[in-house]
Amino acid sequence: MNAALFPAPERGMRTHVLQPGEVACADGDRLETLLGSCVAVVIADPLRTLGVMCHIVRCGAKPSAASSAGANGAGALRRMYSLLRARGIEPTLCEAWVIGGGNMFPGMYERSHVGDDNAQWVLAALADDGVRVLWQDVGGNTYRRVGWAVDDGEPDVVAVAVGVAACLQFGARG
Repeated sequence: MNAALFPAPERGMRTHVLQPGEVACADGDRLETLLGSCVAVVIADPLRTLGVMCHIVRCGAKPSAASSAGANGAGALRRMYSLLRARGIEPTLCEAWVIGGGNMFPGMYERSHVGDDNAQWVLAALADDGVRVLWQDVGGNTYRRVGWAVDDGEPDVVAVAVGVAACLQFGARG
């Protein structure tokens, strides 16, 4: 990874890279993921003492028996809310960021595409659940690399246009 893309984690801070369908909770770790048409949601308490991130693969469709609960939008949000409540934090008092939902095939889909469907579903679901979205970076014809650590403020997002050859390796520093 190019060190200019993201700051190096603080000494003692672990980095957890979310794979598609994963949900992770952090109270001092850095969370990262790479998105195309998928959507990441970061939810944190207002004091930034704890946060959760998910990597949603598909929204609105019923999950298959083989997929993880976090791969589906509804399952991922339920898991995130459960992790927050288990630590005494009510999700409706938290703040969220929504990232992703890119169009990975702009030559084939100019208007409606799975990335846009994912992003719109997540934004509507969070609004319905009473979770305030502070910031969003959705749509477009880009991949996104997302990194966030508790009390970092908003997530770091690096966008790379579809079709641009880029090597974004997780874990490599320098």
